[in-house]
Amino acid sequence: MLLVSIVLSLIWLAVLVRAILRPHRQPASRVAWVLVIVLLPGLGVIVYFLLGETNIGRKRVARFRSVIGTLPPSIPVSDQGDSRLTPAVPEQCAHLFKVGESVNGFKPFGGNSAYLTENSNAAIDTLVADMDAAQDHIHLVFYIWLQDNNGLKVVAALKRAAARGVTCRAMADALGSRDMIRSGSWKEMQQAGVHVAVALPIGNLLLRPLLGRIDLRNHRKIVVIDDWITYCGSQNCADPEFRVKPKYAPWVDAVMRFEGPIARQNQYVFVSDWMIAVDEDLGDYLKLPFRDGLGGFPAQVIATGPTVRNSAMPEVFESLMYAARNQLLITTPYFVPNESMMAALCAAANRGVDTTIVFPARNDSWIVAAASRSYYRDLLSAGVKIREFHGGLLHTKSLTIDDDITLIGSANMDRRSFDLNFENNILFQDKALTTSMRERQEQYLASCTAVGLADVEEWSIGHRFLNNLLGMLGPVL
Repeated sequence: MLLVSIVLSLIWLAVLVRAILRPHRQPASRVAWVLVIVLLPGLGVIVYFLLGETNIGRKRVARFRSVIGTLPPSIPVSDQGDSRLTPAVPEQCAHLFKVGESVNGFKPFGGNSAYLTENSNAAIDTLVADMDAAQDHIHLVFYIWLQDNNGLKVVAALKRAAARGVTCRAMADALGSRDMIRSGSWKEMQQAGVHVAVALPIGNLLLRPLLGRIDLRNHRKIVVIDDWITYCGSQNCADPEFRVKPKYAPWVDAVMRFEGPIARQNQYVFVSDWMIAVDEDLGDYLKLPFRDGLGGFPAQVIATGPTVRNSAMPEVFESLMYAARNQLLITTPYFVPNESMMAALCAAANRGVDTTIVFPARNDSWIVAAASRSYYRDLLSAGVKIREFHGGLLHTKSLTIDDDITLIGSANMDRRSFDLNFENNILFQDKALTTSMRERQEQYLASCTAVGLADVEEWSIGHRFLNNLLGMLGPVL
């Protein structure tokens, strides 16, 4: 018995030391994990073992490095002298694209056009029309792909495209799209000639924790058609009614359809994801010369995840916040920021920037919702305007600054998007398209109620205690 106690104590001590010495961790996260391990010795060790580290598995990391090492540059050799691809961007946003370039090595590509689709159903209908017009290939990856009206529309479009000789590759996350992957629709796509792949397969639930965390997911939503059309936004391949969580419906998303060289950067991200999961070399797609007729705005893909530095996504968000001079408007469903992001948001409001952040009034994660509200007092005290949306679950992840620059994509402002999920966003500078995004954000605001300091003061002690407790545990959520 004494020997068992000594062994358990040594294991506890080793985990505690590991939590303290673990590199690439914010001090708040380190403190939170130490408290969990000290206050809940047995349970804390188990929880740390399961969730304490961003461990995607050595084999996956090695596979990722091998794949990235074999891929050609994002600009083909034949086009590297084309100044239209790498245009001079306005001085006020050049440093923002530099931050984005530091993540994936993607320079901002010029010559792009885009528009914001009207709503979730319109986004799928537009996508299906593009798929029906595809001539060479369709590549797509979704975190959640449901067997509902919109999900099956995409299945049918892939089968039609494959039948007429278009090469189709479809990837879905093993956890988020588990029902689709197990369904007859998945098998029918394969039988129709669609190449399918599963992102981050889970395998044996008992062995998975030994090989890497189960909750590291591919949260991306990417479609690339004929290397020229691409989509980016918050929407999964599903109806807005989102029948797996219907009581929060409708899911309110924003999706942009892009044409131009920016599709190559999304292609690069898709190709790397595919080659990590499937033993198939798709590098030739990255060697194709770009089409003629370039003309349009600069844009840049920013793809983050456990295989790039964990500070990448927060750095992008914070750089945009510090760059704002007149207006900063953010929509996000999940908000559990780190200290530097909170400082950037408050600094924007303190220097006179009209700073607004919009959350859903009802969130499908009550834990994240409560943790988010623990930050309300500090935000409001700095002058940040907080609005809560009542027209469904606002799922749009968007950030606009000064009616000129927009970031749109899949990344939330929480630790999961920062540290665990593979995310995909597009940063662009264009007044007309940013105006479209601002108009959409204004539509959201029309369905919002304002939250003020007086409202926060009226919360009960129990309410504030729960919010602050979960806010403290934000680094381990």
